[in-house]
Amino acid sequence: MSAGPTGTLRIAGGVDAAGDPIDLTIVDGRVGPGPGAVGPVAGDVLDATGLSVLPGLIDAQVNGAVGHDLTAEPESLWEVAAGLVRFGVTAFVPTVITSAPEARTRARDVLRSGPPAGWAGAVPLGLHFEGPMIAPARKGAHPPRWLAAPSLALVEDWSPETGVVMVTLAPELPGALDVIHALAGRGVVVSLGHTEAGTAEVEAAIAAGARMMTHLGNAMPPLLAREPGPVGHALGGETLTAGVIADGHHLDPLMLRTAWRALQPSGRFLAVTDTTAALGMPPGEARLGDQEVVVSDGTVRLADGTLAGSAASLPQCLRVIRAVTGADLAAAVATCTVVPARLLGEPDRGHLRPGARGDVTLVDDRLEVVATVVAGTVVHHASRTES
Repeated sequence: MSAGPTGTLRIAGGVDAAGDPIDLTIVDGRVGPGPGAVGPVAGDVLDATGLSVLPGLIDAQVNGAVGHDLTAEPESLWEVAAGLVRFGVTAFVPTVITSAPEARTRARDVLRSGPPAGWAGAVPLGLHFEGPMIAPARKGAHPPRWLAAPSLALVEDWSPETGVVMVTLAPELPGALDVIHALAGRGVVVSLGHTEAGTAEVEAAIAAGARMMTHLGNAMPPLLAREPGPVGHALGGETLTAGVIADGHHLDPLMLRTAWRALQPSGRFLAVTDTTAALGMPPGEARLGDQEVVVSDGTVRLADGTLAGSAASLPQCLRVIRAVTGADLAAAVATCTVVPARLLGEPDRGHLRPGARGDVTLVDDRLEVVATVVAGTVVHHASRTES
């Protein structure tokens, strides 16, 4: 069952995220107006009986997966992309953390060269450079030797056209506001993170064009009564979309519930995994960039105990969100479909309306991924690929 971008695939018998029956036809890689409107369906049929048929999941922060780290091994991009479909991801933003400049160059070269012949997997939407322009005191798992001061020269050729769609930086650093203004003017999503910024500095960054916050509540000052800082501005403001790692480890349940109540009604709650090479791998030693990490009890940590990304999948994060907040499936799924598609300027992703890309994730009632469809091609089916 492969259908493909020039065939027809019908997904029948399932329900959508709201629980309503759905009968979906994908023609030439795009969602059609329905099986009746395109005549008899001559292509393949994917039986979705008993399953929820969701828009393809979009993960806006992926450091690696299935044993591959995108900072240490930028050339593994297409292996990571192929592995992500096991977890329902149809599109993602590959993340390169603070590292030697050569890693960023290699990552762009790999993205620009495109996938190998016969490849199938989740689509990389462009790179996220998380660092190196971050605060030393809030570096988290980023290696300090590669930190760099903000400068227009450093980001001179960073743009969506050259493969960079997102940049995380600390807005309080000298020169950062000029960098934010330049990147935002080119269409790059500028995200505030790994920062010591106060409220006034966050407001200045927003005025310069910042639109996002990286992993809310982590690697930033706490919310205080008279200095709400980055967290307070995300929760109480109206501008920043906040990346939230809902893996059950990065945020206390009370904090996650607070973030949901503050951000979700305005569509600013962005579920991300911040996942690493540990995704899909057994516990033990792994890597994040040029550093060794240990995967244990569902977390990824440096030797000193610092959290270093996650080992979580998006479906796992959705399960945590629903358990903690009581959200219905449609609201939870929107945080990794509608919200990232809008943030990244991808209007034909994140929904299943006619004309959308034929990206679909099928899950059971436990949110276990049964099948993943990218542009009308079934690239993962649990019954066929797993014992």
